[in-house]
Amino acid sequence: MRISNAVHEARPWHIREIAPDFKVEDVWALPVHGGAEDFQALLELMVSLDPADSQSLPARIVWRARDRLGAWFDLGRAAPIDHGRADAGGKLPIPGTTETSLIDRLPEDLSNTAADLNFSSTPFASLYRTDDEYAAELSNRTMHAVLHLAWVDQGEGRYQGQMAIYVKPRGALGKRYVALVNPRRYRIVYPALMRQIEQGWNTRISP
Repeated sequence: MRISNAVHEARPWHIREIAPDFKVEDVWALPVHGGAEDFQALLELMVSLDPADSQSLPARIVWRARDRLGAWFDLGRAAPIDHGRADAGGKLPIPGTTETSLIDRLPEDLSNTAADLNFSSTPFASLYRTDDEYAAELSNRTMHAVLHLAWVDQGEGRYQGQMAIYVKPRGALGKRYVALVNPRRYRIVYPALMRQIEQGWNTRISP
């Protein structure tokens, strides 16, 4: 399911202009296909998912362990947080800047385009939405990150979902944290997430 970062970066997504100082950590082709009008359905599915409730026991353990460690070491939680609280990570500046949110970088035509999309079980906060693109951000003690979803034209009226993760670690601690968790994300978290997405999508379209 993982694809080359260059495939994602070859397209003129808005996020590349909004977050040019962020690194594309990885890109994934989602097990989701549909017509041009189905992007909204993908977004509704993604914001409703609860990775901590995955059918995969290892994935649940990893997610909940991250949440517990975040509480112990003040790293910010993997469960939903109140971005209005100063201790929740949402008020931390984006590394290397004085900004606390990418929402301040949005052009006028993208402002308030995704206010109705709220994640139920993860700490992402929506940034913007277009007909084929969506972005959300999170902030904690280790990094500022962006979840980017795209609806990619495959030709002949067929589209496929694509997910990219952008990150900006907070100093040496953030870099070590990303290096530490990436192997677990690739082996455990993402495979379970892809199965969860596929099941949710197939359930939606089943008669």
